[in-house]
Amino acid sequence: MTEIVLQTTNLSKRFGGIEAVKNLSLEIHSGEIFGFLGPNGAGKTTSINMICGLMAPDSGEVLIHGKSIRGDGGITRRVGVCPQEIILWERLTCFEQLEFIGEMYGLPAKEARRRSDLLLAEMNLEEKRNAQARTLSGGLQRRMNLIMALVHDPEIVILDEPEAGLDPQSRVRVRQFIQSLARRKTVILTTHNMDEADRVADRIAIIDHGELLRMGTPSELKRTIGEGDVVEIRLAGDASQRESALAAAKALIPQADARLDEDLLTVRMLDAVGHLPDLMERIRDSGARAADMRIRENTLEDVFLQLTGRRLRE
Repeated sequence: MTEIVLQTTNLSKRFGGIEAVKNLSLEIHSGEIFGFLGPNGAGKTTSINMICGLMAPDSGEVLIHGKSIRGDGGITRRVGVCPQEIILWERLTCFEQLEFIGEMYGLPAKEARRRSDLLLAEMNLEEKRNAQARTLSGGLQRRMNLIMALVHDPEIVILDEPEAGLDPQSRVRVRQFIQSLARRKTVILTTHNMDEADRVADRIAIIDHGELLRMGTPSELKRTIGEGDVVEIRLAGDASQRESALAAAKALIPQADARLDEDLLTVRMLDAVGHLPDLMERIRDSGARAADMRIRENTLEDVFLQLTGRRLRE
């Protein structure tokens, strides 16, 4: 079994009369990319601040390798944080930014320079090595912000909306870089981009109003929560046979949303792939025949909206 690197137990935090985080318990494994999702105001930022030691919880513990970080001055060496806001010194070059951060974390000057050159190469920023930050595009600044969290070679990396504001090319490059970190480091990723989370995260936790709502792999969440996969089957047969096929679909999965529009049978249900063999057998038994079929899988956005609702958040 994969080692548990980071664990929170009953983590809680209040601000006046608002309970921002309520008894949050998580286990994050070595080398995984862990997606941390929630609407605005869900408690993600407060949780992250407690996890990386920037804020003390009112109750509960954060453990790294089973040891509490409370009073641990060395936690900053083991955790790297890339905030959503871009933080760069305008008149320092890209290399100088990285070298400075490395020395702030206590790296010897030679090692800080080596790590800086390595990270610039990994993010395809060698040509900008001597360019001042103020001359960089927004996308290049975002990429710099990301690698600055890695100069001191942390074991755990927290990335807060790392693809925010990026064009498609930069978004793909950053996504590939995040995926390349997997197995070498443990990555905690916060994002509002459901497609990004689905593509890169090994497991996902969804929180709202400070509480953990559900946790699992993207496939597990999509299979068991959400509006369900959509199966569209073009039926061959007469009207009575098609009606029989509709009735058979409803009988097989009572909670499914099954509809018939002329010869098109549409069934929305969770775990459609798992139910498909039985559904096709029921259709054949009804006397109808499937002339054509396609499936649209449940999405992570379906899951997210079902758990957190559709109301707009400030």
